[in-house]
Amino acid sequence: MATKPGILTEWPWASLGNLKYLVLAPFVGHSIYSFFMGKEESQRDFSYIFIFFYIVMRMVHHQMWISLSRYRTAKGDNRILDRSIEFDQVDRETNWDDQIILNGVVFYIGYLKFAETHHLPLWRIDGIIITALIHTGPVEFLYYWLHRALHHHFLYSRYHSHHHSSIVTEPHTAVIHPFAEIVTYYTLFFIPLATTIFTGTASIASIVAYSIYLDFMNLMGHCNFELIPKWTFSIFPPLKYFIYTPSFHSLHHTQFRSNYSLFMPMYDYLYGTVDKSSDTLYEKSLERKAELPDVVHLTHLTTPESIYHLRLGFASLASKPHTSKWYFWLMSPVTLWSFFITWIYGHTFVVERNLFRNLKIQTWAIPKYSIQYLMQWQRDTINNLIEEAIMEADQKGVKVLSLGLLNQEKQVNKNGELYIRRHPKLKVKVVDGSSLAVAVVLNSIPKGTSQVVLRGRFSKVAYSIALALCQGGTQVMIDGEEYKRLKALLNPEVATNLVPSKSYTSKIWLVGDGLSEDEQLKAPKGTLFIPFSQFPPRKVRKDCFYFNTPAMNIPKHLENVDSCENWLPRRVMSAWRIAGILHALEGWNEHECGNKMFDIDKVWKASLQHGFSPLTTPSAIEAKA
Repeated sequence: MATKPGILTEWPWASLGNLKYLVLAPFVGHSIYSFFMGKEESQRDFSYIFIFFYIVMRMVHHQMWISLSRYRTAKGDNRILDRSIEFDQVDRETNWDDQIILNGVVFYIGYLKFAETHHLPLWRIDGIIITALIHTGPVEFLYYWLHRALHHHFLYSRYHSHHHSSIVTEPHTAVIHPFAEIVTYYTLFFIPLATTIFTGTASIASIVAYSIYLDFMNLMGHCNFELIPKWTFSIFPPLKYFIYTPSFHSLHHTQFRSNYSLFMPMYDYLYGTVDKSSDTLYEKSLERKAELPDVVHLTHLTTPESIYHLRLGFASLASKPHTSKWYFWLMSPVTLWSFFITWIYGHTFVVERNLFRNLKIQTWAIPKYSIQYLMQWQRDTINNLIEEAIMEADQKGVKVLSLGLLNQEKQVNKNGELYIRRHPKLKVKVVDGSSLAVAVVLNSIPKGTSQVVLRGRFSKVAYSIALALCQGGTQVMIDGEEYKRLKALLNPEVATNLVPSKSYTSKIWLVGDGLSEDEQLKAPKGTLFIPFSQFPPRKVRKDCFYFNTPAMNIPKHLENVDSCENWLPRRVMSAWRIAGILHALEGWNEHECGNKMFDIDKVWKASLQHGFSPLTTPSAIEAKA
């Protein structure tokens, strides 16, 4: 929102929320009916039915740019600005599709009101030339002076300041403006289209090409990485007056009073408003190499729909905890296609970059879904991918690599021990984060608890939790074969706190993967389900409390956090991911893999000293109960 919102700031359908696409429903329905049912085949007008596909095409075009931009800025090569992007910017830019809805409404109404828009030819060269000339002249000229006017304090505070709230731009930033401002821009952009339509020179090609050009240049110019090679200006030097670069426009967002042009800098050169550092920043950005991180967290895809929640997917979904959406079924072809791609694509990819003071952190993802980790015949392939990632990190001088989710599964690689045995001279320290996960779970149990129930599939973390609780005098109720295995690890005195019971009287349940719904239903009312696994249990009880998987709040000085880690809330990080950061901050020069565990109290104190804090305090849960 602008600092002093003016009239027509809000979009007309803002109150509809996620139902705003209903604005287009009557037009889409009418166009489909008119095309297929209303007329004979020889009389059907493809230009009318094409409007819907044009809207979809624009949305796909926008998404392609946001995915590319986030991938490239995470890697760091050719990055322009190093400043942070946070959740407030993502929230501010979630309505990027409003202008596409407006465009669709205008096109539909224009078709219905003006006969000149009917039965347009596919191609006319004169219309394309007229469109190009009018854009280069009147449109660029008028936009330049309008843009300068919007930087006058009166209009800036009421409208344009909303756009400039984003210092570090993403492609979506390009279309984040108050309603009145977008309407003004669209009026300018419709000058070439209206001219060709009313002179009879318009064609589907000229309209589509101009629309793609506007989107391409606008989205490209708001990327935070430089992508136009230097040779393009070397071959034809005057081109610098007719095409801007992302670094050129980035200076407008950092300096504000320069580089006002739309896409063609010639008017900035003509009126002396070119920033003096434009050429220097352009060359510096092109020369910038990919960033070498200090810490890498290695994760993977979870459910098939997780591609949409991935930071490289839909920005608005990535900024919220992983939840299933009803409209995912509409994108099932894309989901299925991505699933097949994971069988073919064989390399990790960079998902995110963060900064903890001077510590550079990256998140890499294995292109495999959780279900693939459960397939025996896929494990060699997965282990090879993880091993390649570890070796790549080692070659790049990464200090610590933490294994997230199933990348550290005992059945897959024995909690990472497999790689240490194969490469005993590794310089990068491989961390499974078990010690911090244990510490988080132990500190989530309300003080004074004398008895807990341990359920679900056991793991390295589960055994360590049980041992620590028994040694501390807390009774641990375990059912099945795990009781015998754990009892063998305890001395007789401590083993008395291990109870082989199927009792469900305790209200503190420590749960792992495989916890059944039937078991949950047997728990007493008000039970606290505290997961010790990487994946949360399915919530089936409304009269009980479910903790998040082992995680902590991150400190304010951990920068560039604009997405959620799987199902965790905002600015919350899993214990396994935090463990890698702590390992590097503390300079611990050893692996944490296999059966290796660090001192739990030492790791917990280190996390608190570096600004991480408990996600949910047991006292708060007790008060709520």
